[in-house]
Amino acid sequence: MASRRTTDSSSSPFIPSARSLAWTLVVGTVLLAGAVHDEQPPQPSAGQALSPLPGASVHRTAAPAGSAVSPLPPAEPLWLRIPAINVNAPVTKLHLDSSGALEPPPADDPNRAGWYSEGTAPGSAGTAVTAGHVDLPTGNTGVFYELGALTKGNTIEIDRADRRTAVFTVDALEVYDKERFPSKKVYGISERAELRVITCGGGYAKRTGYQGNLVVYATLTAVR
Repeated sequence: MASRRTTDSSSSPFIPSARSLAWTLVVGTVLLAGAVHDEQPPQPSAGQALSPLPGASVHRTAAPAGSAVSPLPPAEPLWLRIPAINVNAPVTKLHLDSSGALEPPPADDPNRAGWYSEGTAPGSAGTAVTAGHVDLPTGNTGVFYELGALTKGNTIEIDRADRRTAVFTVDALEVYDKERFPSKKVYGISERAELRVITCGGGYAKRTGYQGNLVVYATLTAVR
């Protein structure tokens, strides 16, 4: 982890916005803030972006055919691990607030990951959404500070309440400007078991915080 110095404590927590629980017409921006710091967290290279489908203008949003495994029945996620960046974190439920925005994980525990509990359970058919802090106005690093260092083929493991572990393989990492967050692309319906891991990303401005959001796309490829 990089050491960082806080110069402004006015930044608010990130606020993912999600008004459509079906994830087909999710609107709003995701993860709007962060902490002022001397060094920025890792950001993915262009080579980690989604690959275009052959002969088409659309992009691949799931693992290649044959690599995914059958979805699991719904079960609450309890623990999230990302071995490549030494993440080993408990998972807490996230809910929508009165304005329809997804509440962030608690700021007093920056090493806790969040899961949108009214959406898809990780490992079940559909697009499960997890989110966490990259850092905080206090200068502390968050659970997903190193998320941008992931590469395609890395794995994300989620222990579930049914005593199964859903293993996801990273398909891509992309950074989106918060004003042009592609909700349908990120949250779109899938017949496979897919996962999105979201945190702050992109450039940083002292007055407005992070300018974008980092999204990791992953697909269920094993069950233990």
